Amino acid sequence: MENPYQILGVAPNATTEEIKKAYRMLAMRHHPDRSTHENSEARFNLIKTAYELLSDPKKRAEYNQSLNNRIIIDSESEAHALWLALFDRCGIVMPHDSH
Repeated sequence: MENPYQILGVAPNATTEEIKKAYRMLAMRHHPDRSTHENSEARFNLIKTAYELLSDPKKRAEYNQSLNNRIIIDSESEAHALWLALFDRCGIVMPHDSH
């Protein structure tokens, strides 16, 4: 699974309200009944799964612990992915290159 913080476009220290707000905005934009994009259902399911993980305090704590224990092999690629997630959340389409 992709990083749920990236999917929702929120920081790891985001409050519950910020996570809920981001989820609602993205869910509305990518809901299969409202979006005409061909992969809207898959994107919506990713958003829903990310919200389910981050909205549960126990699951979020477990995820954060596993995130803190991993080694970042390609920090430049990770930073690029974080920026793309932020732009996507704001509705800005950036070209996805093989970075």
